[in-house]
Amino acid sequence: MSKPDPSIPLTSDPLAETLHMLRLTGTLYCRGELTTPWAIAIPRLEGVMIFMVVTSGACWLQLEGAEPRPLQQGSLALIPHGTPHVISSAPDMAGEPLFELPVEKVSERYEIMRHGGGGAMTRTMYGVVRFDDVAAEHLLGLLPQIINIDAWDDQTGGWLQSTLRFIASEAASLKPGGETVITRLSDVVVIQAIRSWLETAPTTETGWLAALRDPQIGKALALMHRRPGEDWSVDTLADEVGMSRSAFAARFANLVGQTPLRYLTEWRMRVARARLIDTGDGLAAISMDLGYQSEAAFCRAFKRVFGKPPGSIRRAEPDRAKPIYQPAQSAG
Repeated sequence: MSKPDPSIPLTSDPLAETLHMLRLTGTLYCRGELTTPWAIAIPRLEGVMIFMVVTSGACWLQLEGAEPRPLQQGSLALIPHGTPHVISSAPDMAGEPLFELPVEKVSERYEIMRHGGGGAMTRTMYGVVRFDDVAAEHLLGLLPQIINIDAWDDQTGGWLQSTLRFIASEAASLKPGGETVITRLSDVVVIQAIRSWLETAPTTETGWLAALRDPQIGKALALMHRRPGEDWSVDTLADEVGMSRSAFAARFANLVGQTPLRYLTEWRMRVARARLIDTGDGLAAISMDLGYQSEAAFCRAFKRVFGKPPGSIRRAEPDRAKPIYQPAQSAG
């Protein structure tokens, strides 16, 4: 994972500062050319987010345990928790298993699926993504089962409408460099959809989002996120945000649900875990970057948080740079 540049000043909005850190990785995109009648069943995909854009035509989306909902041209559906679902040309259809359908592999991360009975055409852009950032571990648990935005009636200044029209244009005729354009724009769409939801999400008096929205506690969180290896203490954090030590500690615990130093330790260990999985950095370098004077102290802290030593994490975790799934067969 990329490390924030501590030389860049903190923004005046800690929530925006944290969202700015979000990065997507392990992405796979599928352009769908689907003719009625058709229905595709997508199984549970652990640890990922799924999004679909209807670039032309219309379809239905049914999450497991929910009623079918129509998606028109320009609709964006974001499924944050990898929930099983069926997309289809009509409601209440039994879908064919996703991994049994052939695809044309354009590249390792971009494919085209042509499927259906030969009737009216619906075109979609379907993506499977995961976040490469420790902030996402806090954020994803707060998101609903689905975020649905009708971009053609977009009220957010037109950014989503214009971006999705550009994706639709690129997907219709994949030009040189078009795959890169689509994947980069899709990443932007996912993050912006989450930001739009956060702007309208119900406010709460406690919790991680409430803490980020608090002018002083939010600034303290942003400081720890930005500079996790600094020798922070309750006193230095309180000084940074202009509060007394006791008032800061009490408000932090009330909003976040744990003490500042406990939060800092857990944040550091999540940063360490991401680096262990995604990089070849040694334990000595990671522990020093995160403010530990010895590998032994770092390893003890890591084991307290995750219940296992850091070496076992590196051995056990899959390579997140690889594609998230591989269809059973390919066409073309």
